[in-house]
Amino acid sequence: MAFESLNRDNVVDFLADIFARRGGESYMGEPVSMSEHMLQSAALAEKAGAPDSLIAASLLHDIGHYTSEFPEESLEQGQDNYHETAGADVLTAFFPKSVHEPIKLHVAAKRYLCATNPEYFNRLSPASVNSLNVQGGPMSDEEVADFETHEYYRDALRLRVWDDEGKFAGAQTRSFDDYRPLLTGLLVATER
Repeated sequence: MAFESLNRDNVVDFLADIFARRGGESYMGEPVSMSEHMLQSAALAEKAGAPDSLIAASLLHDIGHYTSEFPEESLEQGQDNYHETAGADVLTAFFPKSVHEPIKLHVAAKRYLCATNPEYFNRLSPASVNSLNVQGGPMSDEEVADFETHEYYRDALRLRVWDDEGKFAGAQTRSFDDYRPLLTGLLVATER
């Protein structure tokens, strides 16, 4: 389905189709598939008692790997694919800022945490270290200060931690379809 034909009535089906068709693909050297990773991130958000919008952001945070114009393997080959922006751009027309802004900031959140928390870097997987280097490395002091001005930076930090933790082979999660009511409810409650 072309992005131009997306609307409120079909966007959740569009996202479900991505999960069904592409979600089983590998996740850049991690021990889980892309869909397993995103579902685990959403499950961690739920377990933490996050609001629905942050659960949705956790579920959809890497959707930009499939909506970006860059090849899927670009990060592994040393080229930034800007998946955070690509995903947020698709979702902006249909979901509130509380969903798409943490997604847009989740790569910056990794860079921020690496700059502000020396222990955080040691918890990153080898694939995350590789992508960190491609995405600009730890933030400078100026970038840290700028990041902290974003309205949703704290949510992005929470999402980032769930992103890092959602990489366990064989972990049991709910399915994408289990999240349809949550996603649909957020479409109705957009902030526009």
